[in-house]
Amino acid sequence: MIGFVAVVVKVYKCFPTLYIFTLPLLKILSNGINQLPFSLFVVQIMASSDHQAVTIEEESVQRKVQMKKTEADFQQMIEERQNKVEEIKNCVKLSAMSAEKELRESNHLFTSLISSAEERRDEVNAEIEEKQKKAERRAEELISELQQEIVELQRRNSELEDLGNTEDYLHLLQRFPSLTSPPPTREWMEIGVHPKLCVGTVRTALSKLDDTLKSELDSLKKDEMKRVQKYAVDVVLDPDTAHPNIILSADGKQAGRGELLYIVPDNPQRFDPVICVVSKKGFLSGRFYFQVAVGAKTFWDLGVVKESVNRKGMITSKPENGYWTVRMRNGDEYRALDSPSVLLSLKEKPQTVGVFTDYEEGTVSFFNVDSKSHIYTFTGCSFSERIFPFFSPGVYDEGKNAAPLVITAVNHKT
Repeated sequence: MIGFVAVVVKVYKCFPTLYIFTLPLLKILSNGINQLPFSLFVVQIMASSDHQAVTIEEESVQRKVQMKKTEADFQQMIEERQNKVEEIKNCVKLSAMSAEKELRESNHLFTSLISSAEERRDEVNAEIEEKQKKAERRAEELISELQQEIVELQRRNSELEDLGNTEDYLHLLQRFPSLTSPPPTREWMEIGVHPKLCVGTVRTALSKLDDTLKSELDSLKKDEMKRVQKYAVDVVLDPDTAHPNIILSADGKQAGRGELLYIVPDNPQRFDPVICVVSKKGFLSGRFYFQVAVGAKTFWDLGVVKESVNRKGMITSKPENGYWTVRMRNGDEYRALDSPSVLLSLKEKPQTVGVFTDYEEGTVSFFNVDSKSHIYTFTGCSFSERIFPFFSPGVYDEGKNAAPLVITAVNHKT
C-alpha cells in the first residue's frame, strides 16, 4: 500500500493561499525532494494528478473540532478518576468505621467471655474449697470417733491385763463376759476420706463455659451469614460453557445431569469431558456471594474458577490449576479440594451451600446456609484474572443424582 504525506506549501507569487497537499510518499521519495528546487517541487506537486488539496484554514477547523472532542474525552476521564478518588476515600472512611465497630464488638465479646470464664473459675474454686472444708469436717468427726473407740478399747485391754493377773477366780469369771465381748464400734474398712474430691468439678464448669461459647458462636454464625449475604449477586449459567450432558433451565438458574449427550457447538469455552458449567458473568475485584440448593443429590462440585482454566480433557481441581471448590461424593463424603485436599466432617448434611469470595483478601468460603455454619475457607488465593462461579451436577448415579443444582435467591429476612 502506498503511504501518503502532507506537505504545506506557500508560494507567494503563484498562490495567494496556503495549501495542504497529500500525495504518495513513494512518488516524493523517488523524485528526490532534497535535490529539487522549491519552485520545481511545487510545480511537480501541482502536476500530480492524484493529490488532494484543502486550505489550511479548513484543516485547522477540523483539527480544532477533533481537539475539542479529545479535550472533552480527557475531561470525562479526569472526572471519572476524581470520582474514583472520592469513592476510594469514602470506602476508606466506611472501612475505618466498620473496623471501629468490629473492635467494639470484638472487645465486648471477649470481655463477656473472659467474665464468663472468670465466673466459672470462681465457681470451681469455691466448690473445691467447700468440698475440702467438708472433707476436713468429716475427717475430724471420723478421727474423733476413732479416738473414742481407741480409748474404750485401750480401757478394756487394760482391764483384761489386770484380770489376767488376778487370783480372784470368782471375780474373773464374773467380769470375763463383759470384757471379752467387742465394744460397739464401726466397720472401718469401708470408711474413709477420698483424697481426690473434685471428680467432674472442672469438667462441669467447662461444660457451662462451653454452653456460653456455643451460644456466642451461634450468634456469630447468624451475623456472619447476614454479612456475606449482603454481597449476593445474580448468577446465571452460561450455556456456551456447559458440558453436552448438562441440562440447563431456561432462566439459567438450574443445572441437571441428563442421560443423553446434546448436540451443541464444540466451542473453546465448553467443558468436555468433565461435566460442569460456569456462570456468564465473571468477577475481577470485590466481594460476591451466591448460594445453591443441593438437596438430596449424591454428587456435586461447587466453587469458583479462574477464566483461563483448562476446559478440555480431564481436570485436577486444586488451587494451583485455578480451581477453588468443595465436592460431595456418594451422598455423604465431603472434601475441600485444597492442596492437599481436606476431608470434611460435617455435623449436618447441607441442603443449601453458600459460596462467598473476597477477591482482594484472596479467600473463598463455603457455608451451610440452613444451619448457618461454616464449612471451609480457602486462604491465600492468588487471583490475577477474572473468576467465575463454578458448578458440577455430578454423575447420573442410576437416577439418584438426577435432581439439578439450583441457584437460589437470598432471603434477607431470616
